Amino acid sequence: MSLKTKVGIIGGGPSGLMLSQLLDLRGIDNIVLEKHSREYVLGRIRAGVLEHGFAELMREAQCGERMDAEGEIHEGFYIADNGKMQRVDLAGHTGGNSVVVYGQTELTRDLYDAREKMGGNVIHNVEDVKLNDLKSDAPYITYRDGDEIIRIDCDYVIGADGFHGVSRKSIPADVLQEYEKVYPFGWLGVLSRTKPVSPELVYAKNDRGFALCSMRSQVLSRYYIQVPLTDTVEDWSDDAFWDELKARLPQDVADALETGPSIEKSIAPLRSFVAEPMRYGNLFLAGDAAHIVPPTGARGLNSAASDIYYLYHAMVDHYENSDDTGLENYSEKALARIWKAQRFSWWMTSLLHTFPESISYDSKLQKTDMEYLFSSEAALTSLAENYVGLPF
Repeated sequence: MSLKTKVGIIGGGPSGLMLSQLLDLRGIDNIVLEKHSREYVLGRIRAGVLEHGFAELMREAQCGERMDAEGEIHEGFYIADNGKMQRVDLAGHTGGNSVVVYGQTELTRDLYDAREKMGGNVIHNVEDVKLNDLKSDAPYITYRDGDEIIRIDCDYVIGADGFHGVSRKSIPADVLQEYEKVYPFGWLGVLSRTKPVSPELVYAKNDRGFALCSMRSQVLSRYYIQVPLTDTVEDWSDDAFWDELKARLPQDVADALETGPSIEKSIAPLRSFVAEPMRYGNLFLAGDAAHIVPPTGARGLNSAASDIYYLYHAMVDHYENSDDTGLENYSEKALARIWKAQRFSWWMTSLLHTFPESISYDSKLQKTDMEYLFSSEAALTSLAENYVGLPF
């Protein structure tokens, strides 16, 4: 069996679905291939802080109605340093910009619903995806459906299939350069049906380790604590998690914390990763297929959104204006913003976490960095500008 489309998109997560929706709105045919079921994709618990530009992109994709109705607008957040709470005024330092706290699961559900409403072609449970003739003007994708091999002829292939996907691996090793930093700890995250302890996020630096108080809604909270990479979920009962979280928070925050049974509990290792280039022939990488950041600065999903923004506009210019400038410059332009997100995420992680091998010199620098941050309007402005999102 053979199919034909203009853009073949590998990966049915938020990045792939967002690009598919935006292209479809401009009449650019595309097909999305996803190795898992829709239920599996919607079952993944991910980030929930959307930068200013991402929220605008959701609205442009005509998927922002529920986000605007249910999302929490945050104009600041708190940093606690061994019990001392200080607020970062995002709006005040960025000319009124803010972030939207809205769970990735709900965002993905909105994108799925939009694709369904428009009759978008999203094919699930595909197996043995292979990318072919990427350097030619006629690339094609094959995948297996049961015993049948399906071929999709297309103009361009978008690899939005995550860190473990086939897309990046389709670029020859002598072309691809990878940069990676693995951190010596992970985040143990708990989702609970409890009222958030704070109306804005609380990032807590503590000698016992980092902690984060986040939320998905006014009745659904997401909390994290830094743990060694050797820990497993089984090592942490709900009671043990709540006790350790409280020990890392300022006393008044800990006293106000509402606890309850965990709905979901998982440990995520922290990694910084970038693959260059993000284009090989007519294959374009996007999102986790090309880059990963530690979640400290809330840049992961938002970095993927900038890739989609660039790709969307490049495709529109190509098909509507016969202008390939955006396609030719995609990798360079996307990577310029990605490395800024990498720097910010690395800095936030370095500022707030306890590193097991750190020496007294490192601790003094970390303390000085925190003191400088809250003594300098320029430093706070830099933090705020990066957190709400640098311009696309």
